[in-house]
Order: sequence, then C-alpha cells, then structure tokens
Amino acid sequence: MVPRCSIYAFALGMVVTFVSFAVSQQVAKQTPQPSYRILHKFRAGADGARPEAGLIRDAAGNLYGTTFYGNTVFKINKAGKKTVLHAFGAEGVNPNAALVMDSAGNLYGTATGGGFSPGTVFKVDKTGQATILYNFTGGLDGGSPTGRLVRDHAGNLYGTTAAGGDPNCNGGKGCGVVFKLDTIGGLTPLHQFAGTPDGAFPLAGLVRDASGNLYGTTSAGGDAACLCGTVFELDTSSKETVLHSFTGSAVGGDGGQPLADLLRDAKGNLYGTTSSGGAHNDGTVFKLDAAGGETVLYSFAGGTNGANPHAGLVRDAAGTLYGTTYGGGGCGSQNQGCGIVFKLDTTGKETILHLFAGGTDGELPTADLIRDASGTFYGTTDFGGDLGTVFSIHP
Repeated sequence: MVPRCSIYAFALGMVVTFVSFAVSQQVAKQTPQPSYRILHKFRAGADGARPEAGLIRDAAGNLYGTTFYGNTVFKINKAGKKTVLHAFGAEGVNPNAALVMDSAGNLYGTATGGGFSPGTVFKVDKTGQATILYNFTGGLDGGSPTGRLVRDHAGNLYGTTAAGGDPNCNGGKGCGVVFKLDTIGGLTPLHQFAGTPDGAFPLAGLVRDASGNLYGTTSAGGDAACLCGTVFELDTSSKETVLHSFTGSAVGGDGGQPLADLLRDAKGNLYGTTSSGGAHNDGTVFKLDAAGGETVLYSFAGGTNGANPHAGLVRDAAGTLYGTTYGGGGCGSQNQGCGIVFKLDTTGKETILHLFAGGTDGELPTADLIRDASGTFYGTTDFGGDLGTVFSIHP
C-alpha cells in the first residue's frame, strides 16, 4: 500500500485544474514564537517513522498515536517517555489514522494495508495485544481506510474507505464507502460513493451527532464541472445528502479537495479545510452552517501565510480556530514551505504560531491538532526531526 501522500495524489489527480483569482482577505500576522517543544523524534526501526496520523490524549495526559512506517502504536507519557505498545506484522500494515479509545483504555484504528492488502480495522488492548476486527476485501465492503473511526455508546465503529464500493465507479475499483462495524465484527456498507453527485474518495473520518447522523467529506467528485469534493451527511437510515459541492477557485473561490475531518459545534455548524482552491488555489478554512450555507473564513496565499492544509481544525470556547498547513512557511524545495501552525480568530484574522523549519523541529504536518485544558496543543509532523516528530505548542 502506498503512503497517504500518494493516496492524496491519486485522489487529487481526479480533479480538474483550477483557475485562480484574487479576492480580498485579511493579511496574516506573525507574532513572536510561542512555546514550541519537540516531545519525540522518530528514528525508524523499532521506533517507527512517519507519524501521519494525529494524536489522542487520555485523562492522565498520556498521548497515543501511530506510525505509518514501522507499523507501530505508541504511547508518550507526561514525562515524555515513549513506549511502543504494539508493532504490527502481516496482520496490519501502515496505520495512518488517529486512534479512538474506549472507557476501558482499548484503542481502535485502521491500517491501509501493505502490498496488495486492502486494509484492516484493529483493536489494541491495554497490554499491547492486537486483534484484527475486520479485513477489507477491496470490493463492495471498501478498501484502503485512511480516516479516523468514530465509536457510538454501544461500541459500534463507523468509518470510511478511500476505495472499493460501487464497481461502476473509478473503472471498477470503487470510489469509497461509509461503513459500520458492529461489536461482533460484522461490517455493513452504509453508503457506496458513485463519484457524481455524491462525491468520491473520502480520505477523512466522520463526525457523529447526538441523533446518530454522520458527517464527512470526499476529496473528489461532487459537482461535475469541478470534481472538487463534497461535504455530506448520512442519516440513520443511510440516506446521503450532499450539503456542499466545492467549486475550487474558478467560481466563488470556495475551495476544493478537502482531506481532513470536520469539526461540528453545538449549533450544528461544520468547520473544515480544503487543500486547494480558494482565492489563491492554496486552500481554505470554511464554515458550513446548519442550513447548508458555506462561508470561506480564510483563503491561504502561500509563503509564510501557509498553504494546502491537510489537517482539520480545533476550536476554543471563544470560537478561535487552530490548525496546520502542509505547505507554506518559506522553507523546503523551491521555497514551497514546510508548513505552519496557525490560529484564525472570529474576524478572519490569521496569526502564525509556528513556522516549521524542516530540520529538528519537523516539517509537513498532515494531522489534526489536539488541545488540553491548559490550552496546549499537540501534533505530529510527517517528516523532519529525523523521520517525523511529536510536538507541543502553547500559544
């Protein structure tokens, strides 16, 4: 199985070229660097490498995550000590989605698979013992799960796959699936994407509301004129509704190719990022209200302003949004950048919290941040350090 960045490239290659045009927006402001710390540098081998997924945090402050190479599930305690909880063999290869934890401390996640494997759903218990809950076939049930799982109160797991499903889509390979996995290992495809108008290639996980409705994004498909991706809702009867089809930068500058999880507030508004499109074709931060109206909150402009966010958002009590971009920042090949950490206030003003330098501090963050009660954020970088990092930052 190819790395997640290659999966992105496959999905993004399905989308038409955008025509960029300028719209007004507030200029990014860079403030003095907040407190930024590297908690761990990955060195390959038994340590693992390339932590493409985000982190989760337990009540005691321990962090948990995965590495795409080395196939590990790891823990970092409050003192900064890293422990490999499990290293997968042939039973599960290339985990690249954030984990979910139950009340007993068991961890659940997905692996995209290795070689010709179409991927798995796995469980790792508190002793580090791993159990494969489901092996995808790559057919009607889906294949290549890249998004985080969501778990309901009964213990059922919900997720997406980037491939498989409808054999009439993508030359018989399918355009992806939304699935439910029950507590005895039975998988039910809830929706099989057809490309247009419902979307294709969901790379992100799902958000579930109190009524059991699911919300997510597709990285492609949707509006036939653009194939720039969608935001969708799946109700409890498995009826899919396209809440928004992105049009890239050519019409309205609303963004294209969303790769990340959505964030949902108490009023039912959805927040997310697009990796391309917008005013400068460098991606956007958007809001989708409960009535389906989309607002572009910010269009990235490249350089130190940031570009091409692959990760979703975190929102504080004041409504300020925090996230990362994969590009921008001013370093890297042809000055395309190593990524940034940013915040976006409710007026649409961006503040740069950290510019990744591409050396010891890491580069190219692909995963969502998480935030603790003190306001400290934790995240991962896919590269830099040695072969990826875990970091913290306190604005």
